[in-house]
Amino acid sequence: MALTIHHRSRNPEIFRATDHADFDRSWPVFMQHNPTGHLYYGELDTVADYVLLATDDDEPVAKAYSTPFAFGGPGREELPDGGWDEVIRWQHADRLAGRERNAATALEIVVRKEQQGTGLASVMVKALRDNAFRLGHEVLYAPVRPSRKADEPETPMSEYAFRTRDDGLPYDPWLRVHVRAGGRILKVCPVSMTIPGTLAQWREWTGLPFDTDGPVAVEGALSPVQVSVAQDAAVYVEPNVWVEHRKP
Repeated sequence: MALTIHHRSRNPEIFRATDHADFDRSWPVFMQHNPTGHLYYGELDTVADYVLLATDDDEPVAKAYSTPFAFGGPGREELPDGGWDEVIRWQHADRLAGRERNAATALEIVVRKEQQGTGLASVMVKALRDNAFRLGHEVLYAPVRPSRKADEPETPMSEYAFRTRDDGLPYDPWLRVHVRAGGRILKVCPVSMTIPGTLAQWREWTGLPFDTDGPVAVEGALSPVQVSVAQDAAVYVEPNVWVEHRKP
Protein backbone atom coordinates (compact mmCIF):
# COMPACT_ATOMS: atom_id res chain seq x y z
CA MET A 1 0.00 0.00 0.00
CA ALA A 2 1.02 3.60 -0.69
CA LEU A 3 -0.80 5.08 2.28
CA THR A 4 -1.35 8.79 2.82
CA ILE A 5 -2.90 10.13 6.05
CA HIS A 6 -5.10 13.19 5.58
CA HIS A 7 -6.38 15.58 8.27
CA ARG A 8 -9.95 16.82 7.93
CA SER A 9 -8.85 20.35 8.85
CA ARG A 10 -6.34 20.46 5.99
CA ASN A 11 -8.31 18.70 3.27
CA PRO A 12 -12.02 18.87 4.15
CA GLU A 13 -13.27 18.19 0.63
CA ILE A 14 -11.80 14.68 0.46
CA PHE A 15 -13.57 13.85 3.71
CA ARG A 16 -16.91 15.22 2.59
CA ALA A 17 -16.63 13.15 -0.55
CA THR A 18 -16.29 10.00 1.59
CA ASP A 19 -18.87 10.83 4.29
CA HIS A 20 -21.36 8.51 2.59
CA ALA A 21 -18.88 6.12 1.03
CA ASP A 22 -19.37 2.38 1.41
CA PHE A 23 -17.27 1.97 4.53
CA ASP A 24 -18.00 -1.11 6.60
CA ARG A 25 -18.34 0.41 10.06
CA SER A 26 -17.79 -3.02 11.59
CA TRP A 27 -20.67 -2.28 13.93
CA PRO A 28 -24.05 -4.03 13.90
CA VAL A 29 -27.03 -2.01 12.66
CA PHE A 30 -28.33 -1.37 16.17
CA MET A 31 -25.02 0.27 17.12
CA GLN A 32 -25.67 2.94 14.51
CA HIS A 33 -28.66 4.12 16.56
CA ASN A 34 -26.76 5.30 19.61
CA PRO A 35 -28.50 8.61 20.42
CA THR A 36 -25.30 10.22 21.73
CA GLY A 37 -23.36 9.84 18.51
CA HIS A 38 -24.91 12.85 16.77
CA LEU A 39 -23.27 15.16 19.34
CA TYR A 40 -19.96 14.17 17.80
CA TYR A 41 -20.53 13.00 14.23
CA GLY A 42 -22.91 15.89 13.54
CA GLU A 43 -20.20 18.42 14.38
CA LEU A 44 -17.03 16.99 12.86
CA ASP A 45 -15.92 20.33 11.48
CA THR A 46 -15.49 21.57 15.08
CA VAL A 47 -12.92 18.81 15.75
CA ALA A 48 -11.46 18.65 12.25
CA ASP A 49 -7.86 18.46 13.52
CA TYR A 50 -8.74 15.18 15.23
CA VAL A 51 -10.32 13.36 12.26
CA LEU A 52 -8.08 11.37 9.91
CA LEU A 53 -8.49 9.58 6.59
CA ALA A 54 -6.11 7.07 5.02
CA THR A 55 -5.96 6.71 1.25
CA ASP A 56 -4.16 4.18 -0.88
CA ASP A 57 -3.35 5.74 -4.26
CA ASP A 58 -6.21 8.22 -3.70
CA GLU A 59 -8.65 5.44 -2.75
CA PRO A 60 -10.10 5.95 0.78
CA VAL A 61 -9.40 2.85 2.87
CA ALA A 62 -9.75 3.86 6.54
CA LYS A 63 -10.98 6.64 8.81
CA ALA A 64 -10.11 7.45 12.41
CA TYR A 65 -12.07 9.67 14.76
CA SER A 66 -10.98 11.37 17.97
CA THR A 67 -11.75 14.50 19.96
CA PRO A 68 -10.30 16.73 22.67
CA PHE A 69 -12.00 17.12 26.04
CA ALA A 70 -11.35 18.74 29.41
CA PHE A 71 -10.05 16.30 32.01
CA GLY A 72 -8.90 16.63 35.59
CA GLY A 73 -11.27 19.29 36.90
CA PRO A 74 -14.10 18.92 39.46
CA GLY A 75 -16.21 15.89 38.63
CA ARG A 76 -13.68 14.73 36.06
CA GLU A 77 -10.90 13.39 38.21
CA GLU A 78 -11.29 9.93 36.65
CA LEU A 79 -12.24 8.59 33.25
CA PRO A 80 -16.01 8.07 33.25
CA ASP A 81 -17.79 4.77 33.73
CA GLY A 82 -20.03 6.12 30.96
CA GLY A 83 -17.14 5.65 28.51
CA TRP A 84 -17.93 6.48 24.88
CA ASP A 85 -21.26 8.19 25.56
CA GLU A 86 -20.01 10.26 28.49
CA VAL A 87 -16.79 11.48 26.90
CA ILE A 88 -18.78 12.63 23.87
CA ARG A 89 -21.14 14.54 26.15
CA TRP A 90 -18.12 16.03 27.93
CA GLN A 91 -16.47 17.24 24.74
CA HIS A 92 -19.75 18.69 23.48
CA ALA A 93 -20.34 20.59 26.73
CA ASP A 94 -16.70 21.75 26.74
CA ARG A 95 -17.05 23.23 23.27
CA LEU A 96 -20.25 25.07 24.15
CA ALA A 97 -18.74 26.41 27.39
CA GLY A 98 -15.44 27.38 25.76
CA ARG A 99 -13.44 25.26 28.19
CA GLU A 100 -9.82 24.38 27.49
CA ARG A 101 -9.69 20.78 26.30
CA ASN A 102 -6.44 19.36 27.63
CA ALA A 103 -6.87 15.65 26.81
CA ALA A 104 -7.83 13.63 23.77
CA THR A 105 -9.75 10.43 23.23
CA ALA A 106 -10.06 8.11 20.26
CA LEU A 107 -13.66 7.23 19.39
CA GLU A 108 -13.71 5.03 16.31
CA ILE A 109 -11.53 3.50 13.62
CA VAL A 110 -13.24 2.39 10.41
CA VAL A 111 -11.54 0.16 7.84
CA ARG A 112 -13.11 -0.74 4.51
CA LYS A 113 -14.29 -4.33 4.51
CA GLU A 114 -11.96 -5.44 1.73
CA GLN A 115 -8.98 -3.94 3.59
CA GLN A 116 -9.66 -5.52 6.97
CA GLY A 117 -6.98 -7.87 8.28
CA THR A 118 -4.19 -6.02 6.44
CA GLY A 119 -2.83 -4.16 9.48
CA LEU A 120 -4.59 -0.89 8.67
CA ALA A 121 -6.23 -0.75 12.10
CA SER A 122 -2.81 -0.70 13.75
CA VAL A 123 -1.69 2.04 11.37
CA MET A 124 -4.71 4.16 12.30
CA VAL A 125 -4.17 3.67 16.04
CA LYS A 126 -0.63 4.94 15.62
CA ALA A 127 -1.86 7.82 13.45
CA LEU A 128 -4.34 8.91 16.13
CA ARG A 129 -1.64 8.68 18.80
CA ASP A 130 0.85 10.70 16.78
CA ASN A 131 -1.79 13.27 15.88
CA ALA A 132 -2.83 13.77 19.51
CA PHE A 133 0.79 14.23 20.54
CA ARG A 134 1.34 16.63 17.62
CA LEU A 135 -1.58 18.69 18.86
CA GLY A 136 0.07 19.06 22.25
CA HIS A 137 -1.61 16.32 24.27
CA GLU A 138 0.44 14.12 26.60
CA VAL A 139 -2.02 11.24 26.41
CA LEU A 140 -4.63 9.72 24.11
CA TYR A 141 -7.39 7.72 25.79
CA ALA A 142 -9.71 5.25 24.08
CA PRO A 143 -12.95 3.55 25.20
CA VAL A 144 -12.16 0.34 23.34
CA ARG A 145 -14.83 -2.08 22.12
CA PRO A 146 -13.15 -5.52 22.30
CA SER A 147 -13.70 -7.25 18.99
CA ARG A 148 -14.28 -10.82 20.23
CA LYS A 149 -16.38 -10.02 23.29
CA ALA A 150 -19.57 -10.58 21.27
CA ASP A 151 -18.64 -14.28 21.13
CA GLU A 152 -19.32 -14.54 24.87
CA PRO A 153 -21.87 -11.87 25.87
CA GLU A 154 -22.53 -13.42 29.29
CA THR A 155 -18.88 -13.12 30.39
CA PRO A 156 -18.35 -10.04 32.61
CA MET A 157 -16.19 -7.46 30.91
CA SER A 158 -14.17 -7.17 34.13
CA GLU A 159 -13.05 -10.76 33.48
CA TYR A 160 -12.76 -10.60 29.70
CA ALA A 161 -10.77 -7.35 29.43
CA PHE A 162 -7.87 -8.61 31.54
CA ARG A 163 -7.64 -12.09 30.05
CA THR A 164 -4.23 -12.73 28.49
CA ARG A 165 -2.55 -15.23 26.20
CA ASP A 166 0.53 -17.25 27.10
CA ASP A 167 2.74 -14.43 25.81
CA GLY A 168 1.16 -11.98 28.25
CA LEU A 169 -0.67 -9.96 25.59
CA PRO A 170 -4.46 -9.47 25.78
CA TYR A 171 -6.62 -12.33 24.60
CA ASP A 172 -8.82 -9.95 22.62
CA PRO A 173 -7.37 -8.99 19.19
CA TRP A 174 -8.43 -5.33 19.30
CA LEU A 175 -7.12 -4.81 22.82
CA ARG A 176 -3.96 -6.55 21.64
CA VAL A 177 -3.55 -3.99 18.82
CA HIS A 178 -3.74 -1.15 21.34
CA VAL A 179 -1.27 -2.75 23.76
CA ARG A 180 1.20 -3.52 20.97
CA ALA A 181 0.94 0.15 19.97
CA GLY A 182 1.99 1.16 23.48
CA GLY A 183 -1.42 1.34 25.13
CA ARG A 184 -2.15 0.37 28.71
CA ILE A 185 -5.47 -1.11 29.84
CA LEU A 186 -6.80 1.02 32.70
CA LYS A 187 -10.29 -0.12 33.62
CA VAL A 188 -13.70 -1.19 32.40
CA CYS A 189 -16.31 1.45 31.61
CA PRO A 190 -19.43 -0.65 32.33
CA VAL A 191 -22.05 1.68 30.84
CA SER A 192 -20.09 2.99 27.85
CA MET A 193 -22.95 2.95 25.34
CA THR A 194 -26.69 2.94 25.98
CA ILE A 195 -29.07 2.26 23.09
CA PRO A 196 -32.80 2.30 23.87
CA GLY A 197 -35.54 1.52 21.42
CA THR A 198 -39.10 0.30 21.01
CA LEU A 199 -39.59 -3.38 20.33
CA ALA A 200 -40.51 -2.53 16.74
CA GLN A 201 -37.20 -0.71 16.34
CA TRP A 202 -35.23 -3.60 17.77
CA ARG A 203 -37.06 -6.03 15.47
CA GLU A 204 -36.12 -3.85 12.51
CA TRP A 205 -32.49 -3.55 13.64
CA THR A 206 -31.96 -7.26 14.37
CA GLY A 207 -34.67 -9.35 12.70
CA LEU A 208 -35.44 -10.97 16.06
CA PRO A 209 -39.01 -11.28 17.49
CA PHE A 210 -38.39 -9.48 20.81
CA ASP A 211 -41.59 -11.00 22.22
CA THR A 212 -40.43 -12.17 25.66
CA ASP A 213 -39.26 -10.37 28.77
CA GLY A 214 -35.68 -10.52 29.98
CA PRO A 215 -32.25 -10.69 28.40
CA VAL A 216 -31.97 -11.39 24.68
CA ALA A 217 -28.73 -12.36 22.95
CA VAL A 218 -28.21 -10.26 19.81
CA GLU A 219 -25.54 -10.93 17.21
CA GLY A 220 -22.72 -8.44 17.60
CA ALA A 221 -23.77 -7.29 21.07
CA LEU A 222 -21.21 -7.49 23.86
CA SER A 223 -23.89 -8.08 26.48
CA PRO A 224 -27.57 -9.12 26.35
CA VAL A 225 -30.30 -6.65 25.42
CA GLN A 226 -32.85 -6.22 28.22
CA VAL A 227 -36.48 -6.46 27.09
CA SER A 228 -39.82 -5.44 28.63
CA VAL A 229 -42.81 -6.47 26.54
CA ALA A 230 -45.25 -4.62 28.83
CA GLN A 231 -43.29 -1.38 28.40
CA ASP A 232 -42.75 -1.99 24.66
CA ALA A 233 -39.08 -1.20 25.11
CA ALA A 234 -35.63 -2.76 25.06
CA VAL A 235 -32.32 -1.30 26.20
CA TYR A 236 -28.77 -2.29 25.34
CA VAL A 237 -26.02 -1.22 27.71
CA GLU A 238 -22.53 -1.95 26.43
CA PRO A 239 -19.34 -2.14 28.49
CA ASN A 240 -16.07 -0.97 26.94
CA VAL A 241 -12.47 -0.78 28.19
CA TRP A 242 -10.50 2.40 28.83
CA VAL A 243 -7.02 2.24 27.31
CA GLU A 244 -4.33 4.89 27.80
CA HIS A 245 -1.72 5.82 25.20
CA ARG A 246 0.78 8.11 26.91
CA LYS A 247 3.42 10.14 25.11
CA PRO A 248 6.88 8.55 25.50
